[in-house]
Amino acid sequence: MDQRPASRQPLPKDAKRVFSGILFDVYHWEQELFDGTKATFEKLRRNDSSVVIPVLDDGRLLLTEDEQPGRLSVLTFPGGQGEEGEDPETLARRELLEETGYEAGELILWRAEQPSSKIEWAIYMYIARNCKKVAEPELDAGERITLRPVTLDELIELADDPTFQNREMVLDLVKARYDEKERAVLEKTLFG
Repeated sequence: MDQRPASRQPLPKDAKRVFSGILFDVYHWEQELFDGTKATFEKLRRNDSSVVIPVLDDGRLLLTEDEQPGRLSVLTFPGGQGEEGEDPETLARRELLEETGYEAGELILWRAEQPSSKIEWAIYMYIARNCKKVAEPELDAGERITLRPVTLDELIELADDPTFQNREMVLDLVKARYDEKERAVLEKTLFG
C-alpha cells in the first residue's frame, strides 16, 4: 500500500541541490510561468517523519515531555525524522522503542500529510495498540525525555497548550471537545 500523502508533490527531475544541511536540503529549478517567462523556484527537502500515539493497557495515551538543548520543554508523542531510505512504519517502531522502551503489538497508520507545499516532507501518524514495555528508553545525547501517560480528556485539553507539539491533530482534539459525535470518532480511532 502506498502510504504517501495525496498532496505530496515531488521535486521536478531537473531540480538541483544548492545547499545540503543537517535537517534540510535546498533545491532550485527553472519553471515556466503562465505568461511564458521563466523564474527560479525553490523547495526544501528533508527525510520524512513518523509520530506514534501509544495506547497503554489502562486506556491512557503515552506522551513524552521532551527537552533538548537550546529549546524549551515540549509535550509530544514519540517520533522523529527517518534515516535516508527508512520506511515510515519501521521509523515509527524504532522511535517508539528508543524513546519509551515500548513495542507496539499493532501499529495502524492514522494519517499521512505534507505540512507545506514548499517542503518535500511527510509526517506519518500511527496509533500503537497493545503496547508492551520491553526495554528502557535509549535516548540520544541531545534528548531528555520523561514519559507522561494521559487520559483522552487530558489530551483534549492540550489542544490549547502551546507546548503541545503535535499540531497535526489539534483540530481533532478541538472537535472532540465540543462535539460528542466527533469525540466518539476520535475514541474509536484511538482505541478501536
